[in-house]
Amino acid sequence: MKFISWNVNGLRACCQKGFTETFEKLDADFVCLQETKMQSGQLDLSFEGYQSYWSYAAKKGYSGTAVFTRHTPLNVTYGMGDKASQGNEDYDVMHTEGRMITLEMEDFYLVTVYTPNSQDGLKRLDLRMQWDDDFRSYLKSLDEKKPVIVCGDMNVAHKEIDIKNPASNHKSAGFTDEERKKFTTLLDAGFIDTFRHFYPETPHVYSWWSYRFHARENNAGWRIDYFLTSERMKQRLDSASILTDIYGSDHCPVELIIK
Repeated sequence: MKFISWNVNGLRACCQKGFTETFEKLDADFVCLQETKMQSGQLDLSFEGYQSYWSYAAKKGYSGTAVFTRHTPLNVTYGMGDKASQGNEDYDVMHTEGRMITLEMEDFYLVTVYTPNSQDGLKRLDLRMQWDDDFRSYLKSLDEKKPVIVCGDMNVAHKEIDIKNPASNHKSAGFTDEERKKFTTLLDAGFIDTFRHFYPETPHVYSWWSYRFHARENNAGWRIDYFLTSERMKQRLDSASILTDIYGSDHCPVELIIK
């Protein structure tokens, strides 16, 4: 069973760069998208044999997620439920940005997430810390019922091996000590970083490159797109890949195959 996750950084723009052809070549059971940047009715996109589920941001042209699946889910939910209201207006706004979809399948949950960026000057870092805690709690609550597969742009490069220039980025959004520690805490809560499970020491493999300074050409990237699974799915893991040869966005797709 093949899973794909891809931050398309604007699905309408990506469709003009070969998204449909790429989708069909990938031939996946599940395709999870982040940063679709669109509203309902703006794009007529469907694929034979697939159902699709969409979460749109209240703010136009921003954020958003989608899932295409060949397998009918038992249930579909959006967001983190009761985690969405904390009484902090800025934090609550993050839960109107279409950042999460959860599909309940027969023997696992599939969650796709577009994790909030801490932004320039780390002005959203405190909110991000709360998000990370709530997200971990949400995943653990699912994991109590059945195993979880979670994928998406998690907006953190976990270790120095996951970023081209670690020394100059310790104060950058996505590589702060605080964000990296929260990611470690998530893994310690019972989840596997599937790419590192198969390639624990492989350097220079990234999933995002800035559009500036010829970053992709020079492979000056960050690995911030992930597939995580519950620890008890370890025996079902067949392969995990980062599809760096696929273009159309400033991110490339990541892939998981399970038995």
